[in-house]
Amino acid sequence: MNRVDPPSPWHQGWHVNARHVPSPNHGPRPADTLIDLAVVHSVSLPPGQYGGPEIEQLFTNQLDWHAHPYFEQIRGLEVSAHFLIRRDGELVQFVSVLDRAWHAGRSSWQGRDNCNDYSVGIELEGLEHHAFEPAQYDTLADLLADLSMHWPALHHVAGHEHVAPGRKQDPGGAFDWIGLQQRLAWPDMAFPDGVLRPA
Repeated sequence: MNRVDPPSPWHQGWHVNARHVPSPNHGPRPADTLIDLAVVHSVSLPPGQYGGPEIEQLFTNQLDWHAHPYFEQIRGLEVSAHFLIRRDGELVQFVSVLDRAWHAGRSSWQGRDNCNDYSVGIELEGLEHHAFEPAQYDTLADLLADLSMHWPALHHVAGHEHVAPGRKQDPGGAFDWIGLQQRLAWPDMAFPDGVLRPA
């Protein structure tokens, strides 16, 4: 009896189970780039408020800068991530994994600068140092597993705080790295130093 492989969850770098909200804020990856890192971020707009359309509006350059006083601080910002995971676990995709999303900014990982070139950016709806929802961890683990299955080199995950230390603090101290490792069963070397067994 011939084995039938399950269908791939990917089509041209888009996850078939995500809600697609294409962002103009992306570009090509450098030629022959090996995608081997996922960068986890946290975002909420306005800060600490959840469930509204503002994150998607920001990533698609449709945010009304006058709608909230905080938005004046980010006026004109053109950013994106590949994925957003909402508080209820919904997966939203803005940029194909094959393309370079604008999520990490000035960054470095294991001696390599410009993490946007070789990473996948994943935003969790949340606030730095505040707890995330179990549904978000479930979706994140499933997404990372799907990514590593299709892009086998992608077997490392770090926070924005680890690739831009001193400049960024997300996802923050409340992020459950140990729980994520348990869901993924990835080795310790796949995670930033110190997050699994703090000194």
